[in-house]
Amino acid sequence: MKHVYLIGGTMGVGKTTTCQILKEKLPSSVFLDGDWCWDASPFVVTEETKAMVMDNICHLLGNFIRCSAYDNVIFCWVMHEQSIIDDLVSRLDLSDCALHCISLVCSEEALRRRLARDVASGIRRADVIGRSAARIPLYDRLDTVKVDVSDISPETAAEKIIDSTQQARS
Repeated sequence: MKHVYLIGGTMGVGKTTTCQILKEKLPSSVFLDGDWCWDASPFVVTEETKAMVMDNICHLLGNFIRCSAYDNVIFCWVMHEQSIIDDLVSRLDLSDCALHCISLVCSEEALRRRLARDVASGIRRADVIGRSAARIPLYDRLDTVKVDVSDISPETAAEKIIDSTQQARS
């Protein structure tokens, strides 16, 4: 059985790093970051661009799911609303898959600290801090397994994700 991991979290929580580690820890894995499907300058949010990114993501995920080379398909994106997760899931053929929906969450203090380091090193713009912090409470409303990464490394977060999905693997 193939395992599909949908891993969400606000900007700066550590999704990409955690998923890169998860890809190395799980056998026969492939990883897609939703941001790779919508990397534009200027970054424009319209109904057309939102539809385009969902189509891009679902096309790639569908190809990964159908490919026999992969047993574990890992996807991360902000996914701060249940409707985003539901839309993705409704477009994918998951009939021979175990689906694992996970949200990486952390305290506002930990998030602000992480993002401030990114801003200082030029990786992100300062306006991301407030926008990202405002999304923290939205993850409590989602039908996902929550992994609190406030005080743990991405390596430990990946281990917690694997541990939380072991039952489905049996």
